[in-house]
Amino acid sequence: MDRPPLPHKIMLYYASPHLTHAVATLPVALFVPAFYADDMALPLAGVGAAIAASRALDMVSDPLIGILSDRHKTRWGRRKPWIALGTPLLMLSAWMVFAPAGKVSLLYLFVWASLLFFAFTLVDLPHKAWGAELSTDYTERTHVAAWREGLGALGQILFLGVLSVLDYLGYVENRDQLRVIALIIVVSLPPLVTLALARVPEFPSEELVGERHGGWAGLRLVLRNQAFMRTLITLLLLGTAVLIQATLHRLVLTHVVGRPDIFATMILAENLVSLAMVPVWMNIANRIGKHRAIILAALWIGLWSLGFPWVDRGDTLLYVTLIILRGASLASIFMLANSIAADVVDHDIVASGRQRTGLFFAVWGIAIKLAVALGVLLGTALPAAFGFEPSASVQPPEAKQWLLVIYGWLPCLVIALGLPIMWNFPIDRARQRVLRDQIAARRVNPVA
Repeated sequence: MDRPPLPHKIMLYYASPHLTHAVATLPVALFVPAFYADDMALPLAGVGAAIAASRALDMVSDPLIGILSDRHKTRWGRRKPWIALGTPLLMLSAWMVFAPAGKVSLLYLFVWASLLFFAFTLVDLPHKAWGAELSTDYTERTHVAAWREGLGALGQILFLGVLSVLDYLGYVENRDQLRVIALIIVVSLPPLVTLALARVPEFPSEELVGERHGGWAGLRLVLRNQAFMRTLITLLLLGTAVLIQATLHRLVLTHVVGRPDIFATMILAENLVSLAMVPVWMNIANRIGKHRAIILAALWIGLWSLGFPWVDRGDTLLYVTLIILRGASLASIFMLANSIAADVVDHDIVASGRQRTGLFFAVWGIAIKLAVALGVLLGTALPAAFGFEPSASVQPPEAKQWLLVIYGWLPCLVIALGLPIMWNFPIDRARQRVLRDQIAARRVNPVA
């Protein structure tokens, strides 16, 4: 290990903003499509297209912010200034998307969703890069990622607990619940971000002796990084599968099972199980490697998703059981992906001679956001193509059955495509240790 072990309190302070960051992203799939289609009477396919189109800006903003946060050094660090800059914009745009005033259009949704995603890039991308650079140890990186994703799951649990209370009190409308989400973001984000910026160190960039590659030569190194490309494709496929289902959760619960009143409680239970299982998946990763653990976590989701097409009206217990079992590995997938990403950056440091964590997380961020866009688009356009429309008073039986097939089996197919890519991943514990030794031998400043 190049540096002394990180105290747990530092990991906690670092991860604390993700309590709210996770809340800011969850509604885009779980609440927003159903809200704008059901409550705001906008066409379902149009809502999905607007959300998908709003991610187009990310193709430019993600690599730009990643490169700038790698290269722009200030006395406060490379990552912290971007987080401080993006926080106010994230608060404003979240309010406008989740708590619109009066009648809105697809253009309104597109503009404010675009700003929401841009603001999230400003805070989340540097935050992930910062976390990847906090430790140089294979196992400790998983612990840092676990703190981040664990607090993200905890944040979702807390706000879903609030929504469950609202359900109990009779406030079950999408509009009421989204307004509460917006309030949680606006109130909680400033103190959590301030705590992290003030208490967590940011280490200097690692620069190596010898030739350094930038520009097109540096970009070619990125594209030739086999571990990077395999991780990128896997993230895109797994993210798409998860987001197809997240987009359709509420619609299935409302129009098939007939129990929209338990939505918040159901997602709360799923997140509680997901958080409780993080230590189990960490132990699995320590035994068989991160790359194979993430495969098993994805297979777990696919296994329980196979049962969704058999759910019918009134099958509340069956449906909720499948959701909770399926969700047992969700938080761990993102935890393991972030830890693997930090190891892949080590490979690039050796090849390029410089630390480009921001660039790598920017490209991974594009893949994840593309997965969100694809998941929302497929989760809205395909059911609509087979005749399912939430605003219709009566749904044809075949439309509901196609909805359940798209919801349950399509994600399984997408997951299956990603599994062979990660099984024999080129960076395991031993290879990562070799990379760190090479970095330590060539580092310009021996003390990081």
